[in-house]
Amino acid sequence: MRETVQQVWKKRPMIISGPCSAETEEQVLETATRLAKTGKVDMLRAGIWKPRTRPGSFEGIGAKGLPWMQQAKKITGLPVTVEVATAKQVEDALTFEVDVLWIGARTTVNPFSVQDVADALRGVDVPVLIKNPINPDLELWIGAVERVAKAGIKQVGLIHRGFSSYGNTEYRNAPMWHLAIEMKRRNPELLMINDPSHISGRRDILLDVAQKAIDLDMDGLIIESHIDPDKAWSDAKQQITPERLGEMLGQIAWRKEDINSEEYHAALEKLRQQINHLDDELMQILGQRMSIAEKIGEYKKNNNITILQTNRWNEILERAFKKGEKLNLSKEFITKYFDAVHMESINHQNKIMNS
Repeated sequence: MRETVQQVWKKRPMIISGPCSAETEEQVLETATRLAKTGKVDMLRAGIWKPRTRPGSFEGIGAKGLPWMQQAKKITGLPVTVEVATAKQVEDALTFEVDVLWIGARTTVNPFSVQDVADALRGVDVPVLIKNPINPDLELWIGAVERVAKAGIKQVGLIHRGFSSYGNTEYRNAPMWHLAIEMKRRNPELLMINDPSHISGRRDILLDVAQKAIDLDMDGLIIESHIDPDKAWSDAKQQITPERLGEMLGQIAWRKEDINSEEYHAALEKLRQQINHLDDELMQILGQRMSIAEKIGEYKKNNNITILQTNRWNEILERAFKKGEKLNLSKEFITKYFDAVHMESINHQNKIMNS
């Protein structure tokens, strides 16, 4: 029995898959058929128009690929989704009965482009997914959601595909999980699916990223699949075969947000209360630390000394690294935590110095 788009939209987890780019009719239809055979895919995807960083790269087959997607839907019974970045692309996609549209990261970053797409969607009843912007800016992401919602789109979802980050070497796009978590916290009513393909940029860590996304209560995954990944016209390294996708989905431990168990809830509540007490103590200690920092600020002011003391800061960090290692705290966490504490201390001292 063919599921409606509305039924698929409510599925958890929702799995979307297909090639990065539609290349030929044969490639699209074979990929779709093999994905459908896995029995684990809820929606087909393919890039029709591909915004590329540099000219000369393959920028998609264009609108002539839309009939291929339409045919793939007829053959498999699965709904289809494509990325749109302009009003004309919206019009073309809807003409060929594309079920769900998504707005890509390069579009989300530009409010003018998002508004152009939103205006083209007025009066249309179609679900829209919005990828996070390339740069780590939640306000741009939220703004895109608001623009699309104001156009009258009732079903809006989010795609977390990672962010460009200077110095990032592990991922193609740094996941910055804390930003996805914050977006989910602010918009708990919105579907949020994870895009391990664009975060990873390579096959060998796809499963790890997908598992972490599910552990963090993401509502589904969008993963790129190709019949011959190494010969893909775009993003070859991050694509996997439909069969490998089926295997990978079978390896994921699918978590639940909650269970109906009094014993579980009682045990969890007891542990959470312990965390609450410790958090209260931490806040008290941090408050005391800032009071001491203010006294130091007074001495510096009276003796005309700068706030920043680089040698002292390096000493604090080295001491914290050694202590943290013994307490099983990562160096990354220690750095972020003490950076935040240090900046708050500087702000307190700055108020004293300039009062």
